[in-house]
Amino acid sequence: MSFKIAIIGAGSVGFTKKLFTDILCVPEFKDIEFALTDVSEHNLQMIKAILDRIVEANRLPTRVTATTDRRKALEGARYVISCVRVGGLEAYADDIRIPLKYGIDQCVGDTICAGGILYGQRNIPVILDFCKDIREVAETNVKFLNYANPMAMNTWAAIEYGKVDTVGLCHGVQHGAEQIAEVLGAKSTQELDYVCSGINHQTWFIDLRLNGRPIGKDELVAAFEAHPVYSRQEKLRIDVLKRFGVYSTESNGHLSEYLPWYRKRPDEITRWIDMSDWIHGETGGYLRYSTETRNWFETEYPQFLEAASKPIDREKRSNEHASHILEALETNRVYRGHFNVKNNGVITNLPHDAIIESPGFVDRFGINMAASITLPEACAATCIASINVQRMSVHAAISGDIDLLKLAVLHDPLVGAVSTPEEVWQMVDEMVVAQAAWLPQYAHAVPAARERLSTSKVKTREWAGAARRSVRSIEELRAEKAALKQAG
Repeated sequence: MSFKIAIIGAGSVGFTKKLFTDILCVPEFKDIEFALTDVSEHNLQMIKAILDRIVEANRLPTRVTATTDRRKALEGARYVISCVRVGGLEAYADDIRIPLKYGIDQCVGDTICAGGILYGQRNIPVILDFCKDIREVAETNVKFLNYANPMAMNTWAAIEYGKVDTVGLCHGVQHGAEQIAEVLGAKSTQELDYVCSGINHQTWFIDLRLNGRPIGKDELVAAFEAHPVYSRQEKLRIDVLKRFGVYSTESNGHLSEYLPWYRKRPDEITRWIDMSDWIHGETGGYLRYSTETRNWFETEYPQFLEAASKPIDREKRSNEHASHILEALETNRVYRGHFNVKNNGVITNLPHDAIIESPGFVDRFGINMAASITLPEACAATCIASINVQRMSVHAAISGDIDLLKLAVLHDPLVGAVSTPEEVWQMVDEMVVAQAAWLPQYAHAVPAARERLSTSKVKTREWAGAARRSVRSIEELRAEKAALKQAG
């Protein structure tokens, strides 16, 4: 087979390498072309050198090109994969820092909450630019695979306004299944059969079977509470499991910021989180992790390049959906996964226009979703609260309506639990002014926002959050890695 895959945001080096090696685990794909594009020439050259080394080491005819000219990369592409982070770590730092001044403590801030909503405002204009180019220069029946957060908002915009055949992809369901398999004593997730449905980062294991035997709430609670690690790291998820009756796919830290109950009081936050790793609830944890990962990669790049000389091990193909979807579409080998698509009645008690994450099957006819799924009422209520925020956020990003943007932030569950309307109005003004370089749709609103900030009497405070850790130096990271290696 010979076709072209374009990867936008290919400068996300580690993730691009994973997608690349996964796809090349499919024997029929050895003769395809990967067209890499990114705004960073530096990152592009690093990832191209790594991928070229993989191709050479495995004696493949695979072609790899790299260009900052996105439109050139998209020409003739059958598949387009996006893993962009618009605004980079500079804008992301403001997504965490500014809301903290108003008492809003986020762990990740990339899906909803104040940070996730502004992240969507930066992404959506760029996503629409991608879609325009895709429509004009890619293959006629091109498929757009979006890995970029905020997943639901980006996918919503691409489908509704970009008019491109789009599917959103995430790995939360797979990670949740791995945890469940472990606590139940299964040898692998192959022993599990499950229906997991909802919206991205708020999907729920509503039907769970181990080797054909149904697993109920009480058994699952007992299994998690008995686990020596998860009982400590996933306290909030276990509490939600007890109250809702079903397990959430999302990490302890992520889930904590989508709900209005666990992060609204600073003295309560530490009760529900664990500081052993960023993903369990640390304030600004993903920002710290991303910063350290970038610094580590830049410093240790020669080792990454050397590791690329090893043969591809097909047994280590990851559970990221992209390669499996492409394999199913091109070879007709059926794949079952969980995909982000427009609802259109698939989940009976969520809005038709929402972007859901739910089970589907892929073959040469496309992605076919399992229909007529009904969520437990509490799960649906939680999802609908987020969907309403997502819808307003998408519409605000498209129209550049700063008042609608403020209403979207006001209706966010955690923001609404922490902040007053006056604080929300000022916070959004402050974030729009700080991120104006990435928010062209709000250019007309920035001068008035800046004027309001100069005369505002709403008080803020400089606050690091309830559970903040400092970014570790390369030397500290090396020492910790060495200590773990010695201990292991």
